[in-house]
Amino acid sequence: MEEMMDVSAAVPDCPVSVVCETLYAPRSSYYAAMSRSAGASKRGPRTPVSDEDLLLAIRSCIEETRFYGEGYKKIWARLKYGRWKLAVGKNRVLRLMRLNNLLSPLRRPEVHAAKAHDGTIVTAGPNIMWGADAVQFRTREDGNCWFFGVADHFNSECVGWTVVKTGDRWAAIESLREAVRNVFGKFAVGAAKGVWLRHDNGSQYTARAFQADIRYAGLESTPAFVGEPECNGVIERFFRTLREQCLWVHCFENIEEAQKVIGEFVRSYNEEWIMHRLKFKTPIQARLDFDAKAETAKQLSAELELTVA
Repeated sequence: MEEMMDVSAAVPDCPVSVVCETLYAPRSSYYAAMSRSAGASKRGPRTPVSDEDLLLAIRSCIEETRFYGEGYKKIWARLKYGRWKLAVGKNRVLRLMRLNNLLSPLRRPEVHAAKAHDGTIVTAGPNIMWGADAVQFRTREDGNCWFFGVADHFNSECVGWTVVKTGDRWAAIESLREAVRNVFGKFAVGAAKGVWLRHDNGSQYTARAFQADIRYAGLESTPAFVGEPECNGVIERFFRTLREQCLWVHCFENIEEAQKVIGEFVRSYNEEWIMHRLKFKTPIQARLDFDAKAETAKQLSAELELTVA
């Protein structure tokens, strides 16, 4: 629509029908755009919250959150369920954020050939499948360092991690052991029996020592397809958030500072990072809600058995 108006302004003697035909746009859209000011809201009854007040709330929400580049859906969720309690539409929030250049950069999907992996990796409950991977970052004094993490495929919760100077198999083992200790209380024989571990084919994860630890804890190894990182998409998506919200916005002096800052981010991520696929819940909140529903179902089943008996 802006293109049509620009063309009409540049060539005032050109008929509107010719401009619309050239740009494959209906004339009704042109006249509708000319009849109201740019950025004006659509026709209809006035809402309880004006665009000006809603824009102030959106800016306040963006400033208060500790995360960077959140999309309009998360802003809408925070406005609706947070302290603002504003019952507004998603499209309205999107319109105001777009008009005021508050949207994060758009990532367009790339077109790929057919993949061997075309299923889903999200599980129905916690501790069914974990994903393990590593990412590099830099510090001023220590140079390149490594972050090894383990995330649950159910709610993307980071259940174990470690920051080290050398990214070898021992670092991968330490992150796995911490995950088992955090979830099951201790790293022992069969402590994590029944949990599948998704990992890539890197030397750290195919090493005999790492595979031995997997078998020792009772996990089942499930390597990703070569060249298809979407098989390990849960931990890969967590790493994107880690880079954008922590690694790329901090300049670490040394590995000790990195451990402290990254540890605080992991805690904040698990407790405060809301996710669309979790119905705008945090990873920990989604797990607690699942456990509460499972416990309620278990109690109802026990009561039913007593009634039948």
